[in-house]
Amino acid sequence: MPRASQVGVKRWSLMRAPSRRVEFLRGLARATDGRATELVIAARGQEGQVTVCHSFALCHHGLGIADAVRRNGGEVIMSWIVRASVLSLLAALVVTAGCERAGQEADVILTGGRIWYGPEAPVTGAEAPTAIAVADGKVLAVGSDAEIEALAGPSTERIALAGRRVVPGFIDSHTHFVAGGFELAGVQLRDAATPDEFARRIGEFATAHPGDWVTGGQWDHELWGGELPRRDWIDPLTPESPVFVSRLDGHMGLANSRALELAGVTAETPDPPGGTIVRYADGRPTGILKDAAQSLVSRVMPPPSEEARDRALQAAVEHAAARGVTMITDMGTWANLEAYRRARARGELAIRVYSVVPIATWERLVEFVASEGRGDHRLFWGGLKGFVDGSLGSTTAWFYDTYEDEPGTAGLVVTDTLDLERGIIVGDSVGLQVIIHAIGDRAIDWLLDAYQRARAANGSRDRRFRIEHTQHLSREAIPRIARDAVVASMQPYHAIDDGRWAEKRIGPERIKTTYAFRSLLDAGAKVAFGSDWTVAPIDPLLGIYGAVTRRTIDDANPDGWVPEQKIGVAEAVTGYTLDAAYACFMEDVLGELKPGKYADLVVLSDDIFTIDPIQIENAKVDLTMVEGAVVYQRTN
Repeated sequence: MPRASQVGVKRWSLMRAPSRRVEFLRGLARATDGRATELVIAARGQEGQVTVCHSFALCHHGLGIADAVRRNGGEVIMSWIVRASVLSLLAALVVTAGCERAGQEADVILTGGRIWYGPEAPVTGAEAPTAIAVADGKVLAVGSDAEIEALAGPSTERIALAGRRVVPGFIDSHTHFVAGGFELAGVQLRDAATPDEFARRIGEFATAHPGDWVTGGQWDHELWGGELPRRDWIDPLTPESPVFVSRLDGHMGLANSRALELAGVTAETPDPPGGTIVRYADGRPTGILKDAAQSLVSRVMPPPSEEARDRALQAAVEHAAARGVTMITDMGTWANLEAYRRARARGELAIRVYSVVPIATWERLVEFVASEGRGDHRLFWGGLKGFVDGSLGSTTAWFYDTYEDEPGTAGLVVTDTLDLERGIIVGDSVGLQVIIHAIGDRAIDWLLDAYQRARAANGSRDRRFRIEHTQHLSREAIPRIARDAVVASMQPYHAIDDGRWAEKRIGPERIKTTYAFRSLLDAGAKVAFGSDWTVAPIDPLLGIYGAVTRRTIDDANPDGWVPEQKIGVAEAVTGYTLDAAYACFMEDVLGELKPGKYADLVVLSDDIFTIDPIQIENAKVDLTMVEGAVVYQRTN
């Protein structure tokens, strides 16, 4: 599609129009396939609008918008496709709107810093902006200190940046958000480095909460050499308390004998479709349940009350905001969606949420959208989540070839592929966004084929199919993801975590296209970053560090694990901002700090664009702002 480049009226006066749908000054002229199809006159602008950002140049010198575009020497977007009389009217309206906005007083200004407003922003030098103004929850202007100070009035709040870096608010494209809130209150096993430490922590938690279910965990058996835990490790310490603690990837968990008893799981219980019960040599369950087998225990666990879910949500919001996260996508449940709606109704949803529900419930979502709409820019829905396979850590990701360390398996299919493909096609046919988990190379290729069949069945539209995780790619899949306009939703922290042991699991050849950030970007794919919290920390700075350095968390790869897949800082930040916004159809209002977009921003303690990349993980979030309101501020 046509795109507008920077116009040379003033260095920050007229920025790029949206890269995927040319909307000159927010819907004033919309171009499709190179031709104008409609004009929608509106004074309110976004990203490219001629507002405060020195619209005087247009007002005082009488430049028409089409003339301004021609001056850039780039594509002529409007002059030849719209009548001169209409253009004149359009230009007059835009200039008037710009002049009026130019006199608007800022609610907040942040000065004396370094503003990275988006992928086109200069990082250093005379052209790099140092200040930003906010009004009515949106970016009013970005420029020099003097230019932004001119927009301040008697009631304007001032924030001195003292050289600190400002970036757009981080968007986490993949979380299990409310579960994360509950995990904050559960037993913590993420760094338990020995079987004894693992068991001790579970026993202590059970003693402190007698009779309650012991949940949470996030354990990693690779920390003690790869031996899977067993119920006999913890049974003596938890005789009365049922235990079900998850591995960090969520694809297997350990139940103690009390939990198995309540669930009725015995040596005679068969493996359910899409799941595995790990057993002792005599057939009795060890307590490890993989993928779908976990439901054998989870279905007998008491559901949390609405009040408990609301508390977990607020704990998760506070935890995320302190890490610069201003929006999340929750791969959640209908109960989570209702918790978000309650928080929104109370005015307590401090960050933005895209609430995704299971693909098996597509009919319910269709009815819900028909009656309730799709929400607003703070809370919205319309996505369906499904699964092809399991995970690498649980040896349930679906590959063409068997695992190196478990040669008897190539992984498994979590959802019947016929059922899943039907869900994909019908969900897409009713205009919902299809968001599917696929990790192994065979799972990803199968999903790309299923997406192709859905496009053939339902016709062309801007659907933005997503592959969640996109971890272990066949070489053929990389250009195909870009060509098919599929969003690769990836979690860079997984690369520096799984990189400690992935090669022993899938060998030296398959790791070359594992977490292939560089290859995907070079192919032209959209890559949206996230955490997969609670599987990994909800911390975009750690994710950026992982994508840029690929230094594994055990320090065994100082030059990076599969270093040819490293990317740059700006590319990584874009994955957490603009491209993450694109992944959920929000790039028109989020992902950049440009006039008219929401003032969701983060102030960082260090300039992650100029410091040594290995120091990025030590940077701190000093302030988080959503829609112009401070939702987190570091006290020290």
